[in-house]
Amino acid sequence: MIQAVTLLGMSDPSSAQSMMTGQDLLALPQPPADHVIAYGAVAQQVAELRLPKGAGPHPVVIVIHGGCWQTPWAMDHVRSLAGALTTEGYATWSLEYRRLGDPGGGWPGTFEDVAAGADYLQTVATAHSVDLGRVIALGHSAGGHLALWLAARRRLPRDSELWTAEAIPLGGVVSLAGITDLREGAAGKVCGDAIPQLLGGPPADQEARVAQSSPIELLPLRVPQRLVCGALDQRVPNDQSRRYQAAARKAGDAAQLEIVEGVGHFELVDPRSAAWPAVLRAVRELLPTR
Repeated sequence: MIQAVTLLGMSDPSSAQSMMTGQDLLALPQPPADHVIAYGAVAQQVAELRLPKGAGPHPVVIVIHGGCWQTPWAMDHVRSLAGALTTEGYATWSLEYRRLGDPGGGWPGTFEDVAAGADYLQTVATAHSVDLGRVIALGHSAGGHLALWLAARRRLPRDSELWTAEAIPLGGVVSLAGITDLREGAAGKVCGDAIPQLLGGPPADQEARVAQSSPIELLPLRVPQRLVCGALDQRVPNDQSRRYQAAARKAGDAAQLEIVEGVGHFELVDPRSAAWPAVLRAVRELLPTR
């Protein structure tokens, strides 16, 4: 079922001209991390850990920023969201990773970094009192793609260069305006030419890579999924999430979609926006604090 939240006074499509921008996100408060932890040897291979008040072990949200897998988009766009989730009682593990424009970004480095960063949480969990039995991934836009992929990678063949033996178990995924279908995304020029750049060529020329990295082609994920989109999103068409939800349910997954009226693409990661209740609800449904 698709849930639609109607927000009074904000449902006029003409208001799309006043939608939030990426630069607006940078103006949000950026609460500092409690710990900045390297999970690899290069500058981009770091994670920010924020811990809620009180004794642990704490439930954890792995947070993955978007930005079309490209520099200069970085985790500063999701620090406000991560801080808000930590205030709600969740530890947050926000990942930076090599992107298009960074040495080693793209295939396979971007995927290797997100996998290694997520898995490194298992190394620091005891020292920081986080609960590895209560972990979900949340991502926005291209980060939504990577969050879904984190859950999907258990389905990769062992001869895949992206396969890892000790993948962190996830209890669910929250995709915020996620790019769920790389093949359709490239055809529709979502993120311009970033998808062919990510894959190392057009999807038609990279069938094996698409099969290992496009969430819709890795279904079923066998974990619950919550998809949240803005009705006025002009960057990632809501059809990406609609078609993905239908395919996920057909494959037997528990996937729910909520389209929030009156908001666009970037409001989904602004904890002051009208989209925030839907985002927080999705997290709470998958990861109760107790």
